[in-house]
Amino acid sequence: MGSVQHWRATFLSVALFLAFLLLWHAATRPDAGEATVDPAYAALVGNAAASGSKTPFPGPAEVGAQLWQHLKDPFYDRGPNDKGIGIQLGYSVARVLTGFGLAALVAIPLGFLIGMSRTVYRAFDPFIQVLKPISPLAWMPLALYTIKDANTSAVFVIFICSLWPMLVNTAFGVGAVRQDWLNVARTLEVSRLRTALQVILPAAAPTIMTGMRISVGIAWLVIVAAEMLIGGTGIGYFVWNEWNNLSISNIICAIFFIGLIGMLLDNLLARAARLVSYRE
Repeated sequence: MGSVQHWRATFLSVALFLAFLLLWHAATRPDAGEATVDPAYAALVGNAAASGSKTPFPGPAEVGAQLWQHLKDPFYDRGPNDKGIGIQLGYSVARVLTGFGLAALVAIPLGFLIGMSRTVYRAFDPFIQVLKPISPLAWMPLALYTIKDANTSAVFVIFICSLWPMLVNTAFGVGAVRQDWLNVARTLEVSRLRTALQVILPAAAPTIMTGMRISVGIAWLVIVAAEMLIGGTGIGYFVWNEWNNLSISNIICAIFFIGLIGMLLDNLLARAARLVSYRE
């Protein structure tokens, strides 16, 4: 039964994808009209080549050909503004993993402390409630002003946006551990450190992993916008630079790769979460 459902789902996915390609092709035929770039907007973003021009939206065949070119040589380097999409994605992934890793080192121990102590929770809660809703990109000007390094500033922004989901989920998971288990550990005179590592951590691990999964998704969303601001390298900069070159095909290819990498990161953490739940 499960195998039949799997093949049905696969068939439906393929059918939906083919229908999307068909509609895309129909909408971008030469007789279907052309997309016009607003001259005022083109001048505003500095795209003189686009000013007053009519640029047809690329069809699936054109984008597919451009995608193949990227896959054939993803790591070429012909100068500061002409690097392969593999290099650009590598910069972005490195920034995300660095900021995400630093956030985990802070958020998980601090979340344990908050979840285990009602007093600490009440002390930290006002700061969390005020800082959590702030857009990560709002920190970028302050980061650039104080750190004075674009790459480190981008990592800092990823650190900020990754911090809160992990912190809140860790505190929630630790606080939700069954009191019976803690009472047994206390009765057996187990030390607080051993209780935290052998009782609380395994019980809270699925919730912690959920927070990490949310964090990495948000981080991957934010890095694209952050790199549009800092420039230089990264998939976000690649998208903005290709817009300045009016290369819509490259933008669509970049969007595809952004989605693919985001899916891979999410699947890796989802698999880790399933392993943790299985062991539990």
